[in-house]
Amino acid sequence: MSHFSTLRTKITEAEILKNSLRDLGINVKTNADVRGYNGQRVRADIVAVLEGEYDLGWSQNSDGTFDLIADLWGVAKKHNQTELINSINQKYAVNKTLTEVKQRGLQNANVKLVLQ
Repeated sequence: MSHFSTLRTKITEAEILKNSLRDLGINVKTNADVRGYNGQRVRADIVAVLEGEYDLGWSQNSDGTFDLIADLWGVAKKHNQTELINSINQKYAVNKTLTEVKQRGLQNANVKLVLQ
């Protein structure tokens, strides 16, 4: 019986996700296995290698979005999974916004992000 859960996300940019994970001090692998319960593994496009025996992974869908794949029970043994996933999503949102601002030629603009 698999312990892996799959959650839909709004993440669409692989490079921004990888950079966001690195910004948070998380090691990143591509096209690698996500570690789960009792040595179970599932392949993902992007893997956040976490401290301990469990990882977070993202696999791209045909519509360009990424699903989060993880053994959430196992991740919760060492991490506050809600805080961890929220921090990744927030960092991704900030980095995506900054990337879009730069692409529009607004490098010198003042950007104020308010996180609630």
